[in-house]
Amino acid sequence: MAGGFAKDGGVQEQIDATLADAVSLARSRLHHENLTNECSECGLLIPKARRQAIPGVELCVACQGIVDKQNKAIEGYNRRGSKDSQLR
Repeated sequence: MAGGFAKDGGVQEQIDATLADAVSLARSRLHHENLTNECSECGLLIPKARRQAIPGVELCVACQGIVDKQNKAIEGYNRRGSKDSQLR
């Protein structure tokens, strides 16, 4: 049963869409085998300890920090929220 402006099944569709987005984001972050020892952004050498701790790492610590800050701003927003859920 839907309430407010949501159609029947709208809440479940929103949950499914949010879950699908989270799965897609997680898959995009999976590390693929990296055959180089250099950061793909700045070209600096990635320390051996970091490469051993995170197999397939492609970014140095500094570049990874920048990427994490950019992604944090995006993740907190529910793009698929209905008007009804935003008014509560």
